[in-house]
Amino acid sequence: MVNDFLRHLFPRVVLGRNLRLSYTFCLGGLAFTVFLVLFLSGLLLLFYYAPTPAGAFESILFLESRVAGGRYLRSLHRLASHAFLVLIFLHSLRVILTGAFRPPRQLNWVVGFLLLGLALFAAYTGYLLPMDQLALWATQTGMELLATLPGGGALRGFLVPDGIGEPLSLLRFYALHIAILPLTMLALVFLHFYRVRQDKGILPYL
Repeated sequence: MVNDFLRHLFPRVVLGRNLRLSYTFCLGGLAFTVFLVLFLSGLLLLFYYAPTPAGAFESILFLESRVAGGRYLRSLHRLASHAFLVLIFLHSLRVILTGAFRPPRQLNWVVGFLLLGLALFAAYTGYLLPMDQLALWATQTGMELLATLPGGGALRGFLVPDGIGEPLSLLRFYALHIAILPLTMLALVFLHFYRVRQDKGILPYL
């Protein structure tokens, strides 16, 4: 799987006609590039963020006012998250419109859809972390909407067992955002690229 992942990123041969933007718009590759930017910028933000109700907002203020390039780093992470959602959505739309989900590529379509869902959830978990008023009210709204879905009450109880922005709920959002969701998404990206190579037919030179 690792070899196919690397071959997909660095193919030995690329046909000239497949380099045209009209072929796939390179949306998958762009989305993966932005994912790497998110991963690296988030890794740097970890050095300054304090995942506690009392320290979260203060750590953001410290990052933006006292750390050289801190405001730029946080803005880069936030804008990259927006770009990632847009690109992965457009990539999914392109797959639908071109029929690239048809056999034998059904499994890869499911993997891609899971990636889209996890990307949305990762963005939502990250929204609470600054612990400002916008983050608190947006998370509160999302949790109330979640509770209206079948089984949503149990999921809400798991995510926010002690209330929005309280120590345990903030810790769970933090763990999901920085570790569980990114690593799950990275594993699915490996599987996604692996299936692209195995299914062939999508790109004639594979």
